[in-house]
Amino acid sequence: MALTSVHNEAILLAQVAGGDEKAFTTLFNAYHQPLGTFVMTLTESPEMTAEIVQDVFIKIWMNRQELSAVEKFTAYLFILTRNYTLNCLRKSANDRKKHLQYGQYVSTATSPVTEIPTADTDYFSLIDSAVAQLPPQQQQVYLLSRKEGLKHAEIAHQMGISKETVKKYVQLSVKAIAHFIKINAPLLAPVFLCFYHKL
Repeated sequence: MALTSVHNEAILLAQVAGGDEKAFTTLFNAYHQPLGTFVMTLTESPEMTAEIVQDVFIKIWMNRQELSAVEKFTAYLFILTRNYTLNCLRKSANDRKKHLQYGQYVSTATSPVTEIPTADTDYFSLIDSAVAQLPPQQQQVYLLSRKEGLKHAEIAHQMGISKETVKKYVQLSVKAIAHFIKINAPLLAPVFLCFYHKL
């Protein structure tokens, strides 16, 4: 995968290392699309690809202090993404094997396949807590969109509401979850917002 370095990359990385959310957004905007294209060639799954790209940027943000020591960020990013993707695929394959051995059948398209450190687990636990506090319909729309990867039209048909209402519920749920994360873990808020606004 060929990644084109962003302009003034060293300065940008130093800013991100210092906790600059705007610089992190610039970094995300520059690389999330080519990363997604690369991951998709390996996973052939839009859902898994979205999860992996999100997790990679979560790791970058949570370990941002290390960025100042990175000499070539594109190579660092490629290796991080490749290794994480292969780990997810291995785990997914192992899970399927185990389930088959016990005669249990699962759908890999809807099962979480991430293997993440404790800090990342805390991030997803925060999201789960925030989702649990959403009004019932907003919660259902969010889960259908995020967990099952349904499009607005599909959610509208399934729930018997308009696409405009689905869009509104998605916006409200994302805003509420971002606010919850900002209160409980301020430094993780830009990761969540970047992902949901751009992917």
